[in-house]
Amino acid sequence: MTNYKQTLNLLGIARRAGKIVTGESLVLTGIRRKQVQFLVLASDAGAATTKRFLDKSRFYGVPVNNDLNKAELSAAIGQQRTVIGITDQGFARKLNEINK
Repeated sequence: MTNYKQTLNLLGIARRAGKIVTGESLVLTGIRRKQVQFLVLASDAGAATTKRFLDKSRFYGVPVNNDLNKAELSAAIGQQRTVIGITDQGFARKLNEINK
């Protein structure tokens, strides 16, 4: 299975397990509170959104994947989203391994 498909599958599993936060303000709050362990940012997000999340994640040491576009992220979790924060350490570790 490719890294791409593994990432999409893990996002879907994490959503069903209730281990994600979505929506820009919730994810930013989660990063600031050190609840977000891994960030998935759409590759086709706006320039301001991309800069804001990359800067925040760099400052707080949160690993980021921005290889997927909005349509792929939305299909993986069943909601229209641009940014997804993974709150579970186990899911974050696996996503980090896959995306190296």
